Amino acid sequence: MKVILLAKVAGLGEIDDIKEVAEGYAVNFLFPRHLAVLASTKSVSELNADKRRKAKEEETDLKTQQSMASRLDGLPVTFTEKTNEAGFLYAGVGAQKIFDSLKKLGFEIDKNRISVNLIKEPGEYSATIKLRHGLEAKIHVIVNSIKNNEGQV
Repeated sequence: MKVILLAKVAGLGEIDDIKEVAEGYAVNFLFPRHLAVLASTKSVSELNADKRRKAKEEETDLKTQQSMASRLDGLPVTFTEKTNEAGFLYAGVGAQKIFDSLKKLGFEIDKNRISVNLIKEPGEYSATIKLRHGLEAKIHVIVNSIKNNEGQV
């Protein structure tokens, strides 16, 4: 009996695989646990249509991610932070601040995909943004300082 797997089954196959199995195995194990459905002509054609749709979505997502990577690559992101007398920042610049800044610029990125060491001193740094499909972009992080008593009235 041919079945379409709805979930990964150890020793049998992956999701959406079409497999030949014993009728008893399908009826007594796979079907009751919703691990597979009968591979009818209709279900196979639906599976193929779904695979084509997913492939098209993946292609569109890849193009979107490539476009975002090219726009992000080399993008300068500037921060002005207060420093103490020794020249260290009171609040370091990390992934969260970079995420907030990029969000204001219109980039929708998961903050967990921003790779940067906590910046504790003014200067120029780089941060890596890991996008889907294995794409990466490096942004230019510029941290300027103002003394704690500057700008106060």
